[in-house]
Amino acid sequence: MQKGLYLLLIILVFSACYQPERKCDDFKTGTFEFESYLDGELVKTRFVRNDTMEIDFFRGETDTSSIRWINNCEYVIKNRNPKNRSEEKPIHIKILTTKDNTYTFEYGLVGKTDKRRGTAVKVE
Repeated sequence: MQKGLYLLLIILVFSACYQPERKCDDFKTGTFEFESYLDGELVKTRFVRNDTMEIDFFRGETDTSSIRWINNCEYVIKNRNPKNRSEEKPIHIKILTTKDNTYTFEYGLVGKTDKRRGTAVKVE
């Protein structure tokens, strides 16, 4: 009985220390693709990012945004040429996990609690 308790304690200690892989520096720059559903349709966005700027290509249109890095895994993106009030609002992005050429992230408007998740693939 005591061996079982010790084994359970060891398993709990090691599982509590598990941290998902986050090699965020590998994803600060490059060309990426992100797929999501918009009005029931699967759509793809391609974007090119460097340390201070991101250019998005979506449905034949191009948008440019500035980037302010908070730390290695979090940044705020703000549209440089917003077309309406909703595009003026900055978006907070946090990289949650990384694996091979993909990263999973959480995003939402700055100051809002509603967050969504997505996965981006580094293609170049």
